[in-house]
Amino acid sequence: MFTKPHLLILLFTLISTATYANADADELRFGSVAMDIPVVMHRKLTPLTEYLSQAIDKPVSLQLSPNMAGAINEVASGNVDLAYLTPVAYLKAHKKGNAEILVKTVTNKKASFQLMIVVRKDSPFKKVSDLAGAEFAFGDKAALLQRAVVVGAGMPLEKLGHYKFIGHYDNIARGVEAGDFDAGILKDTKAFKWESKGLRILYSSPQLPPYNIAVRKNIDKITKKKLKRAFLALNEKQPQHKAIIKALSKKYTGFAPTTDTEYDVVRKLIKPFN
Repeated sequence: MFTKPHLLILLFTLISTATYANADADELRFGSVAMDIPVVMHRKLTPLTEYLSQAIDKPVSLQLSPNMAGAINEVASGNVDLAYLTPVAYLKAHKKGNAEILVKTVTNKKASFQLMIVVRKDSPFKKVSDLAGAEFAFGDKAALLQRAVVVGAGMPLEKLGHYKFIGHYDNIARGVEAGDFDAGILKDTKAFKWESKGLRILYSSPQLPPYNIAVRKNIDKITKKKLKRAFLALNEKQPQHKAIIKALSKKYTGFAPTTDTEYDVVRKLIKPFN
C-alpha cells in the first residue's frame, strides 16, 4: 500500500509526465535540406523557428537532416511537421508522402528563378547544340534540376565530352572563366554577376519556382493557416523581420503564396530522370 506522501509523489510524477508528453506532442518540428554543415544551418534557421514559435504560439524546434534524401523522408513520413526544401525535394516529398506546399521564398523581390548555361565571352559556342563533346561543370550531384535543365535545353548528358560535379556556383563560374571547363550552369543571380567577369549566358531556362516551405500531410488546418500567415507576414522593411529573413539567405526578401501546380514546370524537366 502507498502512504499518503507516496501517493502525492506518484500523482505529481504522473501529472509532470503527462504535461511533458503533451508539450512534446504540441511542439512542431522543422526540418531542412542540408545545404551546409549543421552549425551553419542552425544559425540560418534558428531566428526563423524562434519567430514562428512566437507567431503561432507553439514551440517550433529544428530537426535537421544530414542530406536531401533524409529531409525528403522526414517530411514525407511525418517525422517533421514542416521543412525548408528545394523544388525537386518538395516534389519528391509530395509524391512519396503527400507533403503539401505552404509558401515559396522570394529572392531580390522575385518569386522565381532561372538556371543558365554559361561559357567564356570568347567561346566559339553560340548555341546549346555546340556543346556536344564539351567539358561541362555542374554543382552538387544532388542538384538534379541542373542536369534536367541541360537535358531540357536539348543537350543529352551522354553527348557531352565530360562533366564533373564541383560544388558551389562560384566554383563553376571560376572553372569556366579559367578555361578548366567549356561551359557550366549557374543560378541567374550568379550568371548576371559573372557577365562582367568574363562569362556569357548561352541559354536561360524557363522561370522556375524557388525553394519553399512544405508541411506534412494531415497537419491540422488551424496550425497550417497560422504558419502560412506567419511566413507571409515577414516584412523586410521591419528591422526584426529583416534579420530573420537575411539569416536564411542574404538575397531573400521574404515569402510569397504558391501552389503545387506552379511546380509542374519542374516536374516536366525532371521526368526523364525518374
